[in-house]
Amino acid sequence: MNRQTLLGLGFLSPALLAVVMFFLLPVVLTVVFAFTNMSTSTGILGGEYQISESDLRRLPAAGVREEAVEMLAGADYAVRADTLALFAAEFGDKRAQELEALHGGASFDDRRAMERALKDLRRDPIRSVRERKAAAELFRISILGQRFPTEAAFVEAITALGIPEADQAALTEAAYTGWTFTTQNFELLWELPATWRYALNSALYVVLTLAFNVGFGLFLALSTFYLPTRTAQTFRAIWFLPRILPPVLYVLMWQWLTWDQGFISAILRPFGIEPINWMRHTATHAWTFIVLINGCVGASLGMILFSSSLRAIPETQLFAAQVDGANRWQQVRFVLLPQMRWPILFITSYQTLSLLTSFEYILLATDGGPGRQTEVWALAAYHTALSNYGGNLEYGLGAAYALALVIIGILLSALYLRFFNFRDLVAKPRIEQ
Repeated sequence: MNRQTLLGLGFLSPALLAVVMFFLLPVVLTVVFAFTNMSTSTGILGGEYQISESDLRRLPAAGVREEAVEMLAGADYAVRADTLALFAAEFGDKRAQELEALHGGASFDDRRAMERALKDLRRDPIRSVRERKAAAELFRISILGQRFPTEAAFVEAITALGIPEADQAALTEAAYTGWTFTTQNFELLWELPATWRYALNSALYVVLTLAFNVGFGLFLALSTFYLPTRTAQTFRAIWFLPRILPPVLYVLMWQWLTWDQGFISAILRPFGIEPINWMRHTATHAWTFIVLINGCVGASLGMILFSSSLRAIPETQLFAAQVDGANRWQQVRFVLLPQMRWPILFITSYQTLSLLTSFEYILLATDGGPGRQTEVWALAAYHTALSNYGGNLEYGLGAAYALALVIIGILLSALYLRFFNFRDLVAKPRIEQ
């Protein structure tokens, strides 16, 4: 490897590092997380082993036999060094020493038996019934509620309780609080009715907004193509404002326009039309403004790219068409549009992938409402993994949503390349062949 190659790699290394860190690594992590049950309840770095009283009811469904569940639910009471230390901290060393002398090493089947043992104290007896019950609980031997950092420690504890070996594997699996690899996320996506609603909402959102973006962007480009240069540039600059405005400010302007005390209601009030929130009143209202909000942003980008492409077409072709008697519409149809296939392919592909994965304008405008009727797939992934009302963020399920979008985007890109005949678009001109 010569010096020039090393120098070139040195210059490229920051870009390669950025590609790996901000493109490849997120994609790989999304694929990995999609096959896990990772959530806020399981944590990210791993979990511990714990059985709580509320877990006992679900253990039979996990394959643990009833007799093992009863053994977990039951508790022995033992006068041991560790329980005596707890007792001494609460009720004094003298009482603990006397109890050790009377019942040291003894075990009791239930709390009442332990309370009777506590009544044997004579030097400094515990006279209050409530205090005796609290003291008896200090001698309770149970793994319920205890956390075990390793599997070996948990197995040792349940073995000491007498749990049969046949139930230990299922019990250990049920007690693990960390994340595991699983395919349940995709099974859940297939079974949930909400999944199909999100898919239909996404299809509606992409089709309507894409048609507006491409169609209106092309219309603006063709309209300004025949205007004087300075007028066309001013007009394009105005239409480009939605693209450069911060999304929060841009959506706030639309909300001011549509809320019940906003601009639209103020104009329509003199005509006897009651003020309503025009953006969120019904699902139809919400979809209309979502398409307009996103459409104006996408159309401005399409307008700029289409205008640049139109300027690249030789003017001699238009002059020749005029000599042949073609009017403006005929020039557009037979001269300009046939040469716009590549820009239209790019805008259509780019906007499709962008719309599939974008949700910020919907989040700011309706947050998926009213009644989740404008919740698209990408927004559902965000709500599932990063922001939901239940509080348990399901990273694995959210990653499964995102992975499905990646697969759909790849398939749509291949379809577009086939539909627009990509090979012919990039082939050498016939004169060069």
